[in-house]
Amino acid sequence: MKVCRRKALALCLGYALLLLLAALNLLEYKWRREPRRCGEPPAAPRHRPPPPPPPPAPAGSGGPAGARRQLVYVFTTWRSGSSFFGELFNQNPEVFFLYEPVWHVWQKLYPGDAVSLQGAARDMLSSLYRCDLSVFQLYSTAGAGKNLTTLGIFGAATNKVICSSPLCPAYRKEVVGMVDDRVCKRCPPQRLSRFQEECHKYRTLVIKGVRVFDLAVLAPLMRDPTLDLKVIHLVRDPRAVASSRIKSRHGLIRESLQVVRSRDPHIHRMPFLDAGHKLGGKKEGGGGSDYHALGAMEVICSSMAKTLQTALHPPDWLQGNYMVVRYEDLVVEPIKTLRQVYSFVNLAVSPEMEKFALNMTSGPGYSSKPFVVSARNATQALSAWRTALSYQQIKQVEEYCHQPMVLLGYERAGSPEEVKDLSRTLLRKPRL
Repeated sequence: MKVCRRKALALCLGYALLLLLAALNLLEYKWRREPRRCGEPPAAPRHRPPPPPPPPAPAGSGGPAGARRQLVYVFTTWRSGSSFFGELFNQNPEVFFLYEPVWHVWQKLYPGDAVSLQGAARDMLSSLYRCDLSVFQLYSTAGAGKNLTTLGIFGAATNKVICSSPLCPAYRKEVVGMVDDRVCKRCPPQRLSRFQEECHKYRTLVIKGVRVFDLAVLAPLMRDPTLDLKVIHLVRDPRAVASSRIKSRHGLIRESLQVVRSRDPHIHRMPFLDAGHKLGGKKEGGGGSDYHALGAMEVICSSMAKTLQTALHPPDWLQGNYMVVRYEDLVVEPIKTLRQVYSFVNLAVSPEMEKFALNMTSGPGYSSKPFVVSARNATQALSAWRTALSYQQIKQVEEYCHQPMVLLGYERAGSPEEVKDLSRTLLRKPRL
């Protein structure tokens, strides 16, 4: 009996001790609470966690003050006056310009057809617009283990950034004027990382290319919120393009083959006319190469028609980011066209650039060297195809290209006499 009473007493003392400890904890909690008024939010903790780091700058930002970079793609095809048009950006001291970088893709992946290479072309452009120039190394043909330098980039010998200080003492970027490729080839080769550092210094980055065939290929880049990409579509009379392609057929033979391989074999097309026509006499004749030069026009004009139809009914990603420039308007009214183009990409027009554009379209004649940019006579540049092509070849090109010709204001020829009558213009106001 006594044992039971002792156990009960010990149990009661244990409960009492637990209640006392709970009461003491409650009092300590109340004492430590900081007093506040009714409705006042609780005070912030004494030890705040460090603020999160700021988000990384978007890939489209750059330039000396970190302003958002303006990205431009000159969308065109071979022999459309794109080399001259590209110089309007290459010469601008505020522009980082790249000439035909996708050439490296086509060379490395030859003999892939033009359509199959479009994805690789877009991926390269995506890297270049972010100033990641190491992508060139992926398509280098220099050989395994050899690092590509600035002089190994296609078009390096006329690139104003590569040939100017601080990469090369030969020229100054702020001085407008053509560079001598023989001088530039003597520039010291620089690492791509050094060239990449220069890229980040520029607010405007322009890439000119002839190897993207459909504007829709660029849609993912134009939708990318980290990029601010605009497209300038440079066009030219397809008959003039065809004539120039034949004139430079030997230099374009690989590209012509790649383009012709992309033709749809299921399309019913008119027989190829006058395949053996020899431009300018027997010494310049090309037979089979003429065939490929003109045959490529089918693919070129088909892709051009698709792009123009997209531009006529622009999706959201294209609205306000697309501009068409006719080569004919550029050479006839160079200063007006220059101002329109620069306004579109938010560049200021300097008197030096206006003088440069005017001088380049006021040359004494029409150059016999198809891959050399030089001052040319505007009138001869517009009408040369009318005396160089046979009437059969003209009709062949018109058959391939009638859709884009209608939209762009290029009138079809009604007869051989009409073609030879240079007093009659075949240029109309474009529908686009």
